[in-house]
Amino acid sequence: MTKTFTTLAAAAALTIAAIAAPAPAEARNRGGAIAAGVIGGLAAGALIGGATRSYGYYDGGYYTGGPYYAAAPCSWRRERFWDGFRWRIQRVRVCY
Repeated sequence: MTKTFTTLAAAAALTIAAIAAPAPAEARNRGGAIAAGVIGGLAAGALIGGATRSYGYYDGGYYTGGPYYAAAPCSWRRERFWDGFRWRIQRVRVCY
């Protein structure tokens, strides 16, 4: 219920702000109006998206979204070693 109320309140505030905003007396350059429209749209999207976002509840418990630990990246590299008679090269798997 609070999400719905918050979303409606944000939409109402944006509507009132759009209607109540005074128009300039004379505008010769439309570039500023376009930029203001883009910025206003981004702000409206952020407000509505923040009001309707999920709070991380998962399977009845609270999910904090902790760190994700992936397996260490491994690669193959060639190493020289002395076998008692001569230098040889072998492939070795190295994990960082």
